[in-house]
Amino acid sequence: MLCSLLIWLDNTVLSTTLETLADPIRGLGADPGQLQWATGAYTLAFATLMFTAGALGDRFGHRTVFSGGLVMFAGSSLWAAYASDAGQLIAARAAMGVGSALITPANLAILMWTFTGPARAAAVGVFSTSAGVGMAAGPVLAGFLLDHFWWGSVFLLNVPVAALALVGLVVLVPNFRSPTLRPLDPAGMLLSISGLVALVYGLIRAGQVAAWSRTDVWAPIAFGLVLLTAFVLVELRVKAPGFDPRLLAQRTFGGGNAALGILLFAVAAITFYTAFFLQGALGFSPMKAGAATVPTACGALAGAPLASRLVRRLSVRAVTVPAMTVAALTMGGYGLLGLRTPLVWIEILLSIQGLAVGMVIGPVTAALISNLPLEQAGAGSAVTNTVRQTGSVIGIAVGGTIMSIVYRRAIEPSLEGAPGPVQDQARVSADQARHVATAVHRPTLAQAADDAFIHAMHVGAGWIAVLALLGAAVLLITLPAVDKKRGPIPEPDHEEARSLV
Repeated sequence: MLCSLLIWLDNTVLSTTLETLADPIRGLGADPGQLQWATGAYTLAFATLMFTAGALGDRFGHRTVFSGGLVMFAGSSLWAAYASDAGQLIAARAAMGVGSALITPANLAILMWTFTGPARAAAVGVFSTSAGVGMAAGPVLAGFLLDHFWWGSVFLLNVPVAALALVGLVVLVPNFRSPTLRPLDPAGMLLSISGLVALVYGLIRAGQVAAWSRTDVWAPIAFGLVLLTAFVLVELRVKAPGFDPRLLAQRTFGGGNAALGILLFAVAAITFYTAFFLQGALGFSPMKAGAATVPTACGALAGAPLASRLVRRLSVRAVTVPAMTVAALTMGGYGLLGLRTPLVWIEILLSIQGLAVGMVIGPVTAALISNLPLEQAGAGSAVTNTVRQTGSVIGIAVGGTIMSIVYRRAIEPSLEGAPGPVQDQARVSADQARHVATAVHRPTLAQAADDAFIHAMHVGAGWIAVLALLGAAVLLITLPAVDKKRGPIPEPDHEEARSLV
């Protein structure tokens, strides 16, 4: 439970810290591309290594793998806390993602081995609760730390919690291991990591140079797509692949996963915008911004059990299609937010968004897994988790790139007559523009940066909403109108909570 709480705390604190990291004085002066990598590197490592980590637990014992993941998570958190530049922070975040990938499958496997019957259901409930506490408490805790200490304190907090969890793990938890060993699939791991890194690099690079025709933009994207195609072909030839693409050929399973990937894409992108809107454009303190995002987590936690009860009376499609449509509309609602929008309207929007997203992820994930034969449940879970995390990391890349390109075009007319260095810094991001405007005493430049950011957020939110509506259409087409089996949908586990972060 400590490890579950730890992972969710860490994921939610980062979004509150982004604005501080962009500040050249209080943070690292990171540009939007570097912040996209700091956010996405963690998810990228998690998405591509989790199915391999599960096989390692079967082979060497889940407690052994769990312990190694905790040590790596704590060590890389210490590294992140004292990173001297954005490059070090990105590397540390990737290492933290590796640690989480080792922790997560072992965590759930140990829970399943330890408890049976009604006790298992109760344990999963406690597990989900710990994830929810982390999601809700993370932004507030990060805001408190950023208001009173330096930005690295949000990562340093992980170290004592991880140390306590490690002691409990060694003393209390047996070293469970599966009697059936799964292959490690090194070829699939290398191809998936290389392909996603190349694809994400090209997408983020497009936002930095604002020209898709450049070789350093289209070449990595094309190379990444080739590697990911090779990954799928390799997995099709493996008898027991860690990621089984054959499952995606099934209409319900493939369509449901496509919709979840699209939803997580949209959530990751809109969350990236929220961090800069609250602290940058509106000038909220980290504490106030963290508290302002709590309704999203609370809404998500309320949405999952609400949807579970509704599905007992209706079908999964009847519940999730309207919910995803509402989620898309709330993301499009960011196009109505401005510098003078009352906080109460922002809170209402975030609450409805969290509620709608929570009503989609839990029922769809449970329906997809329950739709598979029991012997394919493990493989199906690996596919679903990988697709969701991949959607998140690409959402961060694309959403941030749209914001950078539109912002740069919007700020350009306001830079006429400004010195060259001022123009160069102001083009990087609204945060950099505000900082240089203060330094050279040009308040009109700061106002222009705010206006350019709001315009960029409006444009990005429109595209994100359209994509989320496409996800709702996919659910409408691929999910059955009437469920074959009526019954309670299992409560979401900690992995579903991660999707909302």
